[in-house]
Formats: sequence, structure tokens, C-alpha cells
Amino acid sequence: MPRMRAVEAAVRVLEREGVSVAFGVPGAAINPLYAALRARGTIRHILARHVEGASHMADGYTRARAGNIGVCIGTSGPAGTDMITGLYTAQADSVPILCITGQAPRAKLYKEDFQAVDIESIARSVTKWSVTVREPAQVPMVFQQAFHVMRSGRPGPVLIDLPIDVQMAEIEFDDSTYARLPAYKPAATQAQAEHALAMLNAAARPLIVAGGGIINADACDLLVEFAELTGVPVVPTLMGWGAIPDDHPLMAGMVGLQTSHRYGNATFLDSDFVLGIGNRWANRHTGSIEVYTRGRTFVHVDIEPTQIGRVFGPDFGIVSDARAALEQFIAAARALKDAGTLKDRAAWAAECLHRKNVMLRRSHFDDVPLKPQRVYQEMNEVFGHDTCYVTTIGLSQIAGAQFLRVYRPRHWINCGQAGPLGWTMPAALGVRAADPQRRIVALSGDYDFQFMIEELAVGAQHKLPYLHVVVNNSYLGLIRQAQRGFQMDFEVSLAFDNVNAPPDTDAVRGYGVDHVAVAEGLGCKAVRVRSPNEFKDAFARAEAMMAEHHVPVVLEFIVERVTNISMGTEVDSINEFEEILCLDPNLSIRTRSQDMGGIEPAPKVPQPAR
Repeated sequence: MPRMRAVEAAVRVLEREGVSVAFGVPGAAINPLYAALRARGTIRHILARHVEGASHMADGYTRARAGNIGVCIGTSGPAGTDMITGLYTAQADSVPILCITGQAPRAKLYKEDFQAVDIESIARSVTKWSVTVREPAQVPMVFQQAFHVMRSGRPGPVLIDLPIDVQMAEIEFDDSTYARLPAYKPAATQAQAEHALAMLNAAARPLIVAGGGIINADACDLLVEFAELTGVPVVPTLMGWGAIPDDHPLMAGMVGLQTSHRYGNATFLDSDFVLGIGNRWANRHTGSIEVYTRGRTFVHVDIEPTQIGRVFGPDFGIVSDARAALEQFIAAARALKDAGTLKDRAAWAAECLHRKNVMLRRSHFDDVPLKPQRVYQEMNEVFGHDTCYVTTIGLSQIAGAQFLRVYRPRHWINCGQAGPLGWTMPAALGVRAADPQRRIVALSGDYDFQFMIEELAVGAQHKLPYLHVVVNNSYLGLIRQAQRGFQMDFEVSLAFDNVNAPPDTDAVRGYGVDHVAVAEGLGCKAVRVRSPNEFKDAFARAEAMMAEHHVPVVLEFIVERVTNISMGTEVDSINEFEEILCLDPNLSIRTRSQDMGGIEPAPKVPQPAR
């Protein structure tokens, strides 16, 4: 039996499990693993500037392609605690990533040794499995079990903590006969599918709510097939956006309090039956359960048994992987169609499509400073069906979801539940590392952009080009809008007169941080846009810069400081702060538009001249 250090065995298992890229920051307690990575030379390593950034890179890498599992590596102590936000984000959105940390020698554990934190315990609540390996001979099988855990049932992250003496110890290991452990995924039965389809068939106005579990299961083709077979319109959740193309006639719009379409909410309020597949009934999607469920029957399908009934009790629940469930649903629907008993949904689908065509929000504004809605309109005109958007949280994400269009699975890469500021940039780098060819457009507000701005240097160093759209109002915009309910505008302005902004240059005075200068200082390129007539040229310049230099390019839009984006507290009570467009004046709209009141604070610095 071959003898080797435990860390070499770990690297061989990573290879056998399909790992070809890792993100991380070396340090004293994890250097043995780095030595093994260097000696093997089979796994590309991308050096992050912050260990939290490495964890988000691994997250983006996983989300980019079906079957990917991102790996991030850090030393002992603060490296592990820095990864906690990344682990929480991955756990919340059912994303498998593997975090590997170094640790003090076993003899020094629990003795307050330098950087000897109990990361196993700290990470336990935000992982599927967190383990400190205390026996060198267990290293290969712990890594094997980690991949099994990440892939089985509801996907999620794992943390493996390796004391340095465990890493250095010699063990016997032969990887020539190594095999992956088969993942466990529950599957719907024929009887369950037939019962669910009977309930759907009895409804007058049914909808399918398509969650991120469909994308995780690589089952979007089956979703579209099932929708077309039954004629039932589909409402994707924020995590499921792209599971059915936005231009498909059965794509009925997103529903919710923030990242929703007016036509999506109106269609949902007119429905009487909802089949949820691979979704969580997240509160930003539902609002209050009383309003969301009133007058509707629900079937809920999820891979995780404890999700069934967690938010509200469905009328029927099925524990199943989304692909397995959709295969059974298609078979049951075909049986109904062959028997001549499958209802014709043409009239209901046409009604939903009509709402989609006429219940729109205004996006064309010629204002200077720019209105953010115009930015998204221009993005729709410039970027094609192949564009992959990466974003996290804030008014930029909310407005992006309301106005942008997504046509393919894994082309809306968004951390839905945790929403940590700073996630966008490293996640976009992870997506680029996973896919060298895809057009990637990251979307940030100025604060999200500033949170982990140092990671731009990673894109420059490792030649990971992508376009980063920054919608700059020099505000914590979403928090400012939320503070309206408290009649205040307190500690949410990022504006100041930058003493380094010469008045005779294109730097924008009064907006604080000069993002163009920072991006260029980190080895990237940047373009600033201040008026509508600059849009087309700016997009073309940015694309040319990426093609020439192979680095991230920042495209910053200077927008008006105060813009309230449509949102509300209930799906039937969304506040539309801008002019409402309805191309059919005879259409009955069951959503209420009102302003909750509150103050509109004067900007703390002068607006640029209009």
C-alpha cells in the first residue's frame, strides 16, 4: 500500500471528486496542504485578497455549472471565522462548497493556543457537516464523506478542519481503486404524482412556482416540458429565475414584495391552485401567509423533508428531488392527456400572458443624474440572451430583478436568503473561473461594490475578465428607503466631497469614493457614465477593454441620490413610486399602489447640475 502524507491523500481525493480549481489564502497552519497542491500540480489555485472573498468565489464557482463544487482554503483561526459568512450564504441557498481550514496541533487544542479557535463548533450551525479530523488515517475517508454529504439530499456546505500534525502525518492510501459514494436523493412515487396532478387538474387557474431546487437538480428542461404539456403558467422564484426563459409564453412573472413583476403578482392573486417545486416559500416571496394562501390550494415538493410545512402546511406535500418529481408529473400528465381528461388551459394562459404584456413599470427616463430604471433598460437592449447576471442585495438587485430579463438556467446567480454585501464581486470571479466563455455582468450598488473591492485585484492578477455594473447613488439605498417608515435618514449616506477629485476631470464631485480611480489602482479598467447619451458608447468601450486587457471592467452609472424602488409589505399592496404603465386601460388590477408616507431627505451634498 502506498505511503504518503495525509494532505497528499486529501488532494488525491479532491482530484477524484472532480475538483480542478480552489480559492484561498495560504498560512502557516495550512501550508502542508498547499505543499501537496503544489507538488501534485493538478488543481488550479486562485489567491484571494480576503478569505471571505475566497468562500464567495467558491460559491459562485458552484452555482455556475451543474455538478460543480467550489473549494476554499484558509489557515487556522481568523481564516475560518472569515469563512462563516460564506458558509452561511451557501447553506441558506442550498449550495455545496467545501471549506478547508488549518488548525493548531492536536495537543494545543482547547488551550488558547495562537489562532487555535474551535471552528468545528462555530461552523456547525451554518454547514451540513463540520468536522475537525483528529486521526490522520481518517483524512481520505472524511474528504470522501464530505462530498457524499454535500451532494445528498438538500445540497449544502461542509467544513473540514485539519490540525497541522494531522496534515503532516504519513498514512497508507491507494487512490487507484477510489470511487465516489453515491448520493442519496428522495424520489416522488407514481401514486404521489397522480394525486398531485388530480388536484391540479381540478383547479380553474393553476400556477407552478419554480424554485431554485429545479436548477440544483438540473431539471429545467423537464419543468418547461411539464408546463407546455399541461399549459400551466410558471412563476419562478428569485432563486429559480431562468428555469423557464423570460420570453416563454408560459413564464408568468415573479411574485413577491420586492423582486417581483406587477403582472406576476396580479396573476398570482387571480390563481386558485399552486404547485411549488423546489422552493422554500421565502418571506420576501410570500409576504404574510394569510394573504398569500387565501383562496388557494397548495402542493409542495421539496428534497428536504423538514421544508414541508415549515412556513405553512400545504394541502399535499411530497418529499422528492425536483428532477425525479417532474419525471413523475410528466408521466401522470401524459396519462391524463391520453385519457382525454387533461384540462385545456389555453384561456387561463392567454389571460396571464396578456397581463405580462401590458402591466409594466416605466423604465425610460432622460433625467440627469440618471434614474436607475433607465440603466436596466439599456442593459436589456445591449445584453443578449446569453448574459449571466451576478448580484446580491440592495436596491440595485431589487430593481435589476424587476427590469432585467433572464433566459437560461444559472444565468441569474444571486444569493437569495443571506444577502451579504460584498458577495457580488468574488462570486462573479468564481463564475468566471468556472466558465471562461460566458458573458458575465455583475450588478452592484456602490456599497456592495466597496465591501470587497480589493478582490478586483484577483481578477487582474489571474485574468478573470467580467463586466461590473455599479449603480452609484452614494447611499445605502435600501436601508434609506426602509428608514422612511421611521421618519429618518440616519447614517446611510456615503457622500462626501473627495479632496482628490479635480474639478476639471470627469471625477464626480460630491459622490465620495472615486470608483474609477480605485478600480484602475487595482489593475482593472473602468468607465463612468453620467447621461443617457453616453450609454451605448460606454458599453462598447467596456467590452473592448475586456477583450484587450482580459481584466474586470467597472462600468459606473452616476444615478440620482434618492429613488424609491417599487416594493411593499404584501403581494396585494405594492407601492409603485414611479408612474404606473398599463397598456390596457380595461384591465382590472388587483394590486394597490400607494405611498406609505415618510420623508424625502434632502441630499447631504448638492446634486450635479441637470
